[in-house]
Amino acid sequence: MSTVSLIDDDNGVLDAVSALLRSFGHTVACHDSAETFLAAPFEPGCIVTDLRMPGLGGMGLLSALRNRNDPRAVILITAHGDVEHAVKALKLGALDFIEKPFEEERLLEAIDSALVESERHIRESNELCDLRARYETLSRRQKEVMWLVADGCANKEIAARLEISIRTVETYRAWVLEKMHARTLADLVRIALMLERSGTDRSAA
Repeated sequence: MSTVSLIDDDNGVLDAVSALLRSFGHTVACHDSAETFLAAPFEPGCIVTDLRMPGLGGMGLLSALRNRNDPRAVILITAHGDVEHAVKALKLGALDFIEKPFEEERLLEAIDSALVESERHIRESNELCDLRARYETLSRRQKEVMWLVADGCANKEIAARLEISIRTVETYRAWVLEKMHARTLADLVRIALMLERSGTDRSAA
């Protein structure tokens, strides 16, 4: 079940907004600071946080979440006229920002979008973890073949580069497809791109 994590140092705001969200069927977890939120167990869902709070604050929270590779989407609640900081927050990875005072419908729509985005991020994060685990089952030579195949090299070229026979390349290629759960060459290229974009070092193959 998805949880809306609500962060604000004003207990009155926490009470009012959490009551609103619960009335629309959302599960809500309230936190009176960014620090208490970060210390709490991970709950899938999205995050709604005030920008200006004592201590870490909304900007510091965004940086901490980015350092943790947290997949949850973040909505910032900002004071009127604080748009400059809100834009900086978007560059740090926030999904949306809402100026006070805000309409209930605006907040509810933003939360619906954030929950969808969070689910997508979590799904992609889980897929990437699986891909990395499979990648580590490959031998050094199989990794080399995978990257060369992903670069568009033909079997003959791979054989020449690695100084092995074409038949051996075909064997390695078949093993790579099986271990990486790639049904087609296009699947393998997509997998290689995902791994590379996530920071996998192909030179370590």
